Amino acid sequence: MMSGQYLLALDLGTTTLAGRLLDADGRVLAEARLLNPQAVLGADIMRRLEQALDGSASRLQDLLRDGLRDLVGTLLQQAGLRPADIGAAAAAGNPGIVYLLRRLPVNSILFPPHRPSCREAVYLACEQLDLGLSVPVYLFPLVSGYVGGDLVAFLYAQAEVPEKSFFLDAGTNGEMALYAGGRWRVTSVAAGPAFEGGGISCGMIAQAGAISDVTVVDDTLRLTVIGGGVPRGVCGSGLAATLAVALDGGLIDRHGTILDPLEVPTNLSRYIAATPHGRVLRLYRDASVDILIDQQDIRNFQLAKAAVLAGTECLLQRAGVESSAVEYVTLTGAFGFSMSRQVLKRVAMLPANMVDKVRFTQAGVLAGVGRLLLDARGPEEAQRLAAALQPLPLSGTPVFEKAFITAMDF
Repeated sequence: MMSGQYLLALDLGTTTLAGRLLDADGRVLAEARLLNPQAVLGADIMRRLEQALDGSASRLQDLLRDGLRDLVGTLLQQAGLRPADIGAAAAAGNPGIVYLLRRLPVNSILFPPHRPSCREAVYLACEQLDLGLSVPVYLFPLVSGYVGGDLVAFLYAQAEVPEKSFFLDAGTNGEMALYAGGRWRVTSVAAGPAFEGGGISCGMIAQAGAISDVTVVDDTLRLTVIGGGVPRGVCGSGLAATLAVALDGGLIDRHGTILDPLEVPTNLSRYIAATPHGRVLRLYRDASVDILIDQQDIRNFQLAKAAVLAGTECLLQRAGVESSAVEYVTLTGAFGFSMSRQVLKRVAMLPANMVDKVRFTQAGVLAGVGRLLLDARGPEEAQRLAAALQPLPLSGTPVFEKAFITAMDF
């Protein structure tokens, strides 16, 4: 292949930055992810927008750019390519991240009615976003102040969308879409970073060393570790699986409270440990690491899953669609490739009658960004799709708040 014929796809996540290098036929040559370095100024996007308003806009832009440069460097190294080999690049992110990347005034997103003044797709020239490349970076269009180009990219990745289809990108923001009655309705809820291992005492992103699944065999926890080595932490899917087996094994109750080991009638009780700060679930310990899930970790997961469940229920209600009537459910993001339906149902993150219809798709946002890069009509089609998405604000409404409180229990 000639120089300049490779394609760079980027997913600008609040917690995790991810990227792929593709050839002209769409084959994935390299894929990598790393923590968004902006997290030092706030785990959630609202905190970062407040920091930008208080004078840290330049630093937030620099942190994100430097993280992307590191990510691009890793991808090029994996594929054995040079910066000059990249012939086109595109990225998608939520509105806050896009505004911070472009160093735009954040007031229109941070304050009601949360309507970004700049929603159109743009090409960022090398002088505007220096990633060491010789091509501009296309940024997906935004939908509203809380629904961004990442959801547009995820939906754009779908070859076809049947009637009564539901889509969820589960990350720091739970962005979701419903196609019913020939119309798109979309919304977003603030889930927090727990799905991506953030805000968890032993959490980490889904990479080598992360516990990604937990099962029980003969009263023993069996850990699945990414890369097959020694566990060093827990990613989002591993946390969900841990809580599922803890619920089934009677280690925690439906409110998420870790029980006294004397109340557990099996040998699983040995996984409950006492610390000066309260009871914990101990998954693994060796000379260098002690992997513990504490009560606050469980609470953070409950807050995240409750936001998603409440958002789903409210979106369906606004559209006049019963959860039982939804025919297709597609899930991507933090859990897009590693969580079983049984775990999803046990932790009550979606209406129970939707879970059996779930299909998981890995890196749905990157798939959509890659598809756009491979199609000359991609930018036009993405803009048309974004214009067809009707945003429905839910967070903060009385209906959502009531559903959220109910959704906290497992």
